[in-house]
This record gives sequence, C-alpha cells and structure tokens, in this order.
Amino acid sequence: MERSNSVADESALAMSPQTGTSTANPARAGSPAPDVVALGRLGVDVYPLQDGVGLEDVTSFGKYLGGSAANVTVAAARYGHRPLLVSGVGDDPFGRYLLHELRRLGVDPTGVRTVAEYQTPVTFCEIFPPDDFPLYFYREPKAPDLCLLAEQLDAVLPDAAASTSGTVTRPRLIWLTATGLSAQPSFDTHLEALRRARTGGETEPMIVLDLDYRAQFWPSRAAGNERIAQVLPQVTVAVGNREECEVAVGETDPDLAAEALLATGVRLAIVKQGPKGVLARTANERVEVPPTPVDVVNGLGAGDAFGGALIHGLLHDWPLERTLRFANAAGAIVASRRECSTAMPTESEVNELLASCSQAYASNPTQKENTSRTPDDAHDPNSVHDSDVEVRS
Repeated sequence: MERSNSVADESALAMSPQTGTSTANPARAGSPAPDVVALGRLGVDVYPLQDGVGLEDVTSFGKYLGGSAANVTVAAARYGHRPLLVSGVGDDPFGRYLLHELRRLGVDPTGVRTVAEYQTPVTFCEIFPPDDFPLYFYREPKAPDLCLLAEQLDAVLPDAAASTSGTVTRPRLIWLTATGLSAQPSFDTHLEALRRARTGGETEPMIVLDLDYRAQFWPSRAAGNERIAQVLPQVTVAVGNREECEVAVGETDPDLAAEALLATGVRLAIVKQGPKGVLARTANERVEVPPTPVDVVNGLGAGDAFGGALIHGLLHDWPLERTLRFANAAGAIVASRRECSTAMPTESEVNELLASCSQAYASNPTQKENTSRTPDDAHDPNSVHDSDVEVRS
C-alpha cells in the first residue's frame, strides 16, 4: 500500500491488559485530528461468566462495550492511533455507558449521535469453547447505529466541495462495515463518506470495507450483494471470510474470491480461511499465512482484533506478510480472552506471541509455518478452511 506522510504516535496511549483502561487523555476538542475514522455498529455486549451452559442457566454476566466498528476503533487505539467513531446510541443508561467507555478506551466519541427514538442495542452470547459462540442481537425496531446522518461527518470528514477554507484535513484511513449498508439513512451516509473521501485534500485516505455480513440484518442475501457491489469499486481494501465473500462477489474459494474482489477495483483483497489462516492478494502479490495456535475462550472478538491490527499494519506501510501475521496473532490473543473490546492487545503483547510461536517452530522441526508467498500466477486454490484461529489441543 502507498505510504502515508504522517506517522502515528505509538507512545500516545497505554492501557492495562486486564481492564483496557487508558492512561492517556481521551480525544477531545483541541487534540490532534483523528487518523482513523470508523462508521458502524456500537452496542453493549452482555457476556456470560460461565462457559458451557445456555443463557437460561447462566447466573452472572459481564457488561462490555461492543459492536464491530467500535471494537476495531478500540483495537486501533491500543496501538497508539487516534480513532474516531461515527455511530449512534439511545438516550438511555446503556448509551451513556458506551459514550463514557469509548472515551475511557481512547476513542473519540464526538461522531456518535444520541437517537432518542430508539434504545441502545444489546447483544448476548453463549460460550461453548472452542468453536461455538451463538449470538443474540436485540436491535429492534431499529438500532441507533443505523440512523447515521451526513452531518455527523462534518467535523471529521468535511465536504471539500462546500468548503471555502482551501485544503481539508482528512483521516488517513476510513473503516466501513457491510452492516452499515443494510438500512437507511446509514447507507446514504456511507455513500456520502465515500464521496467526501475522494474530494479535496492532498491525498485520499485508505478505505477499508469489512464485509461483515450478518443475515439477520438484511432482508435477503441479494440485497446485501446489491449494496456491497455499489461500494466495492470505491474502496481500497476489502476483508471478509468465505461466506461474506460469497455474498459480496459470489465466490467461496479463497483465490477466486480474492480475484473477484480485485476485479471490482479493490487494491488489496483479504480472505479469512480459518484453520488454513488468511489469504491476501494484490494485483501482483499473493500471500498466505497460517493461523496462530491458541487456547480458545471466546472467538467472537478475533475478527475485530484482526481488523484493528490490519489498520496498524496499513498505516505503517508494513510488508503484507508482516501485517497478516500480526493481525492473525492479535485475533488469537482476543480469542483466548472472554470479552472483545477490553481484550484488545497492545503491540508488545502481539509481538511477544509472535516471538513465542517462532521459538516453538524452531524447537519443533516437524511443525511448519507453511507461509505461502508467491507471484500472482502461481497458486493452488484447492484446500480451504474456515477460521483464522487454530485451536490448540
């Protein structure tokens, strides 16, 4: 990816791995402009503190900030970036909790709108390690994070066409999710964000689309395909698992899915394959890295941790293989913890895990890393799997 001119201050934010508490001042008026802006889901995760039992038998729960876009911004903050979230909450205690928690975790909440008509969404899960984590979303009749308005973009992504002040300062990266395309007015606001990103300023921000398809948020797969297809030609990076790629471009084979994504105009296509790891392709490069072994506690936050780490690698213009390895390891760390947002690791934690994995491979010659890094015309598209986390037996 093209290198950006500015460099994130990695010393700006330090957090406790146990609580996620920020020791830096949260973003506020007068602080540096955000380098990452995400649009999308924000809600309360209510997770059981007992494993292996259904919700009807759970006796205690933990309450956490949740929602895919929100989790990704928290992960970016852990690496020293300055994220801002554009989303919505209800005018209720849970909404006030989320606004406070965003600040506490180093995310600028000034793009979060309070929507009086709807309640803050809540999500419950069940935890059956290592690979069964049913989710129960309470987002009816409508979630505030689907009520996004163009005016919420004004402070962080101003309309250059309407500006009289010359050059417009914009974030270096914009993170979008397919869920945000599923309803109005959020869909139109996403299109407006894309339009503004392409106009004004000396360089365009990178735009990442998390394919993030959840069937319960859409009237049909065809509706998801139609709206995702409108957005893909306008984004820099697309990332999703094989099912999400099927919805977006009609392909589940990782290489064919990546090719189809690239054909839409995307410059980097990332396909999560599960036990086989993750595949990434550009016009002239193909990289495939294995999963990171982990003792899974709750796999629900691994994808968002992958996303935050991906942002970190992109903004630092790391080689593609290094970025994917780092993102896989970040996802593995969160899968080994109970919650999502407050489980996001620091860069040093990820590097420690990567180092320990390298040592394990070195001490066990029969265990291979199986990194595949080939020219674009030399690959085998046959073997596929389904998760970026390898369950350690």
